[in-house]
Amino acid sequence: MEYETVASGLRFPEGPVVMADGSIIVVEIEKKCITRCWDGGKTEVICTPGGGPNGLAIGPDGALWVCNNGGFEYHEMDGMLIPGNCPEDYDGGRIERVDLATGKVERVIEAVDGNPLRGPNDLVFDKAGNLYFTDHGKVFPRHREFGGLYYLANGASAAKELDYHYSSPNGVGLSPDEQTVYMADTMTGRMWAFDLESPGVIKPASPLNGGRVVATMPGLQYFDSLGMTAAGNVCVATILNGGITTITPDGQHSHIAFPDLLVTNIAFGGDDMRDAYITLSGTGNLIKCRWPEPGLKLNFNA
Repeated sequence: MEYETVASGLRFPEGPVVMADGSIIVVEIEKKCITRCWDGGKTEVICTPGGGPNGLAIGPDGALWVCNNGGFEYHEMDGMLIPGNCPEDYDGGRIERVDLATGKVERVIEAVDGNPLRGPNDLVFDKAGNLYFTDHGKVFPRHREFGGLYYLANGASAAKELDYHYSSPNGVGLSPDEQTVYMADTMTGRMWAFDLESPGVIKPASPLNGGRVVATMPGLQYFDSLGMTAAGNVCVATILNGGITTITPDGQHSHIAFPDLLVTNIAFGGDDMRDAYITLSGTGNLIKCRWPEPGLKLNFNA
């Protein structure tokens, strides 16, 4: 697929947010900062929260909400930047809020039901301003911590755990009717769906799992963050098989390749919602292309 480069030289970009003024806000996880990008290559650091700013979304308050995973160790391999284990300076995961006018960073949530957040990864707001977010867990040299799916009601001071004990929860999105939450699990290459009885209340798919499996990729492929289309398809960034995998609600899937093993996210914009902004994180590029179908317009922007 043809594409243009919006920004290059970024240090593991993720979490693109398409702004009303035409700029794109991304995180640079390795640099621990949040950066605004414009067509033509101009970039500007908004703030430096530290840790590992990851998923981004504009909330109902007009602020930028951030999943901060606490950071990774990084190393270079064949011209790509690769994230790895929990770093020595790790000081916990958290949900943060950024005032875009001032760059002020506020920590909103650091624990759920007394359990510290370990590696919050991605987030999405429903039309009522309620927040769904994932915790990816954390990786260490000889073990891995589990993660889960969480919910913060609009205006609430405490979040609740919807489901836990997944290997590596990553991208999260809502179906157009907001009756289903989709969650990508990285290491299993699996897309989960959680059917909702009401906001923040899931209908368990089995006695063992709250979610049901929509699709699992063949071979060795990892899932990262995702974007939804207006038709209700899930466009999930795919690692190793670098590109975007589109999964329909009934589990059919197709793939569009891009030149980076670590394709990590997609966001939609433009008048017809067919401008796709994709992060090629290993090589540090934010690119733009025309997508085959319109993306789903998010509930909030600034």
